[in-house]
Amino acid sequence: MQQREKETSEKHAAGEKTPEDYMGQVLQLARRGEGRVSPNPMVGCVVVKEGKVISTGYHEQYGGFHAERNALLNCPEDTAGAELYVNLEPCCHYGKTPPCTEIIIEKKIRKVYVGCLDSNPKVAGKGIEILREHGIEVETGILEKECRALNEIFFYYIEKKLPFVAMKYAMTLDGKIACESGDSKWVTGAKARGYVQCLRNRYRGIMAGIGTVLADDPMLNCRMENGRDPVRILCDARLRMPLDSQIVKSAHQIETIVAWNPKSAEEWRKQPAGQGQTETLEETKRELEKQNVILLEIPMEKGKKGSGQLDLSILLQKLAERGIDSILLEGGGTLNASALTKGLVQRVYAFVAPKLVAGAGAKSPVEGTGILQMKDAVMLQHTEFSRYGEDLCITGRIGGETCSPES
Repeated sequence: MQQREKETSEKHAAGEKTPEDYMGQVLQLARRGEGRVSPNPMVGCVVVKEGKVISTGYHEQYGGFHAERNALLNCPEDTAGAELYVNLEPCCHYGKTPPCTEIIIEKKIRKVYVGCLDSNPKVAGKGIEILREHGIEVETGILEKECRALNEIFFYYIEKKLPFVAMKYAMTLDGKIACESGDSKWVTGAKARGYVQCLRNRYRGIMAGIGTVLADDPMLNCRMENGRDPVRILCDARLRMPLDSQIVKSAHQIETIVAWNPKSAEEWRKQPAGQGQTETLEETKRELEKQNVILLEIPMEKGKKGSGQLDLSILLQKLAERGIDSILLEGGGTLNASALTKGLVQRVYAFVAPKLVAGAGAKSPVEGTGILQMKDAVMLQHTEFSRYGEDLCITGRIGGETCSPES
């Protein structure tokens, strides 16, 4: 490490760029693919020859060429003897595109600098091995922590076979997400709400409970310029989804999944609370499917009689099978508590507004039965603080090796 720091200092003193400098540029390029490449990782590439950047590229969209191939195909100069910088190990298998190792060899790259290895079993060190077998020098671990942080979603999904879940909520300084009357527009200001749109673009899916739909009739879409709408996932065990809601009306334009339970739906309709439902269960199902809503049958939680909660662990497994690698959880206190207590949340975004609303009955962001002793509280690691107008955002990981989603 000391030798590396010495070499870096010497190069900077001589006005030269270091591998870390080029990898920093790679990371900036990689982030341009945010929201477009899921469930693939974000990858950037820089090609350098004789101290000069001769080409750059990044993975632009899912199914398109990878960063290395984009950079090398668009390079206007001879790449023989050049160095290539990439934040993730080059792939070595055929998928939707040819392997990147092939074009690196074909273009006679002399040396490859890699940020971190790929956890995908189809790669996992094999890409580097192939390059070395063809006489190409490979150096790994360049800004490794930052490279892993950039693709925390990809690494979790590929290693755990589950979506990466980020719980997001906005609360007042006294911990309320709405007034006692139920009014919640708006807890935070425009700048904080604007950043939430960036999060909706970043995460592949967005999850909420039926309570949120009934109370606010939200769209749950992405309203940033050039943003991508997340897949909307609604937890609605009793299938109470209003057919005239904004979500149902827009399901032909935005992929929408409703997780429900047939037994709970039937039983609810037999109770006084559900007898005001104008449609039968079969009619509701038929109308939702007609509007392009995907109905996903999920069992209820076991061991919690009367909890009324879908088994979120099974729901996440089914969503992973559909290629949904990440979820922004924008639920109410009950749904948030269920996900948190089952250990399904990996990151938290807590927006705090400098206002007080009071009220013993006002809703809080995480409810449930709660934790009995402070020593058992769920702790965030690697916390970061950002300010958006007058509001504060606290983010951190629950477990995991790294943070820095903005790195």
